[in-house]
Amino acid sequence: MSNVSLRSGFLLGGIRARQIVLAVRILAGGALAIFALSTPGFTSPLSINSLLNAISFIGCVAVGMTFITITGNIMSLALGATVSASALVFLASLSLGVFPAFLVAVLFGVVITAVQGAMVGYIRANPLLVSIAGLSLLIGGAALATGGQRIYPGGEGLQAFKGRVAGIPIEALYFFATVVIGQFVLSWTRIGREMVMVGSNLRAAIAAGIDTARTITVAYMLAGAFSAVAGILLAARYGSGDMELGLGYDYTAIAAVLVGGTAIQGGSGSVVRTLIGVTVIAIIATVLLLRGFSQQWQYLITGLIVLAVIMLHTIGERR
Repeated sequence: MSNVSLRSGFLLGGIRARQIVLAVRILAGGALAIFALSTPGFTSPLSINSLLNAISFIGCVAVGMTFITITGNIMSLALGATVSASALVFLASLSLGVFPAFLVAVLFGVVITAVQGAMVGYIRANPLLVSIAGLSLLIGGAALATGGQRIYPGGEGLQAFKGRVAGIPIEALYFFATVVIGQFVLSWTRIGREMVMVGSNLRAAIAAGIDTARTITVAYMLAGAFSAVAGILLAARYGSGDMELGLGYDYTAIAAVLVGGTAIQGGSGSVVRTLIGVTVIAIIATVLLLRGFSQQWQYLITGLIVLAVIMLHTIGERR
């Protein structure tokens, strides 16, 4: 068989695979919509409000995780702890005023993840091992700083991060703002385009003159900033904080990123896709809750969905 015939066969096979994946995604989306709309109470104001809140908190972390995944570093297991630690910093800094406390907390999140990004980018350390180390340091440092006790506000101003505007939870508005900012960075800035190039082919990016270490570090910094916003919103909602606030958020965030269609190996994806993924994950969680499934079942079903998405993406990438 000639090389031309082989190439044509691979091309046709790739097209068919992508068509199958697209068809499966459409069918899955339709099935989810039917399942959700047929669930008693799903369209009630209480459920919609709960859905928006869930999307907001997890969504901010997922937007940050998108940058790490796109650069080819899969995920960070420390973003959930970053959420919790940033919440503690925010609450402890409220005596300075709500706006300075917001900036301090975001800066804290940026610095914490910048160190991890620098280790991954400049030293070429394994990103998962770095995130595990970061997770341990954050938990240990918070335990020493707080004595294992909950932190309560040191000032006023939490109302700026909760309530409603035109019937929409303020938390959702903050999340949508992070989506706009995140997508702008990816689509309209040089650093965003460089992140995609680094994730697509690291060696090619180096050959093109891109400072890949700086690009990876910036991706982690953005992840820290958005995770800190999630921590601030959670601290405002509950009026106190501890290291359990962001527990499990990193796992749910990477699930949302992958369900949204961002490639696990990097180089492809967007914040808008992550918005879709977050919405799907939140709808599934809400429907399962309304239908009486326990949290363990929710984790199991979400894990199976993520596994199916990874398999579909692998099939779709076949050439």
